[in-house]
Amino acid sequence: MKFKIAIIICWYGELPWYFSLFVQSVKFNPTVDILFVTDTKIDLYIPDNFKVINLSLSEFNIKASEKFGFSVDVQNPYKLCDFKPSYGYIFDDLLKDYDYWGHGDCDVIFGDIRCFITDHILGSYDLISVRHDFLTGYFTLFRNVPKLNTLFTLSKDYRFVYQSQQHFCFDETNFEFVLFTENIHFSKIRSEVESMTHVVKKATELNYIKSHFDFLVVEGNEGKIKWNKGKLIYNRKYEILLFHMIKFKNVCIDRSLPEVLPLAYRIGKSQLIF
Repeated sequence: MKFKIAIIICWYGELPWYFSLFVQSVKFNPTVDILFVTDTKIDLYIPDNFKVINLSLSEFNIKASEKFGFSVDVQNPYKLCDFKPSYGYIFDDLLKDYDYWGHGDCDVIFGDIRCFITDHILGSYDLISVRHDFLTGYFTLFRNVPKLNTLFTLSKDYRFVYQSQQHFCFDETNFEFVLFTENIHFSKIRSEVESMTHVVKKATELNYIKSHFDFLVVEGNEGKIKWNKGKLIYNRKYEILLFHMIKFKNVCIDRSLPEVLPLAYRIGKSQLIF
């Protein structure tokens, strides 16, 4: 692969029940590194491309404050979602060897990432979104250059967002998902703060960056998904980049997982079928 990719995930507190599913799917993407920033001890097996960076939340606050030049005091780890677009700036010391960095979550099961994020796509675009309508916190890629690493500063509200304890869904749409889904122009979508989807849509329209938006994921609760040795197939015919477990993780009726996960399983509406 021509371009090296790292995905940064910050996680604080107890690991979720589905964590081993996520880690297994990472293992089958050996050319994409996960940089997992955490204060939590991980006891299960992790593959070589899963890099654990030990950092307490207070240490994150110090690091972010030094980078931004103003005080950051994150108290609730969920607030870190707002900081995702700035990870390339905050953690630039971890990204020196990478051509692209992304922010992500661990409530996903990856398929074959490189099947969709090809060298051609990476060589042609500065930013890659896995939805066609708005940016997602669970997977967005940025070219590792200063212009993209500081793109978040183009929001007129980023200082306010980063100094507030309130969660603004800044990394996505400031909760205006429906309006972006309806293809309303970003300039007509009024929100409490100027989100990263607003920023990216505007920067793309002005030819400041080149962005690629495509619908490559499933995140509803339809079931009909099979994971097989790193490939994700939806409805027996569509290969997808990832399954976002945003609903499934809460409705799954049996959350006990085998100590050794099988190399293939199915995902139903409310259960895993091994």
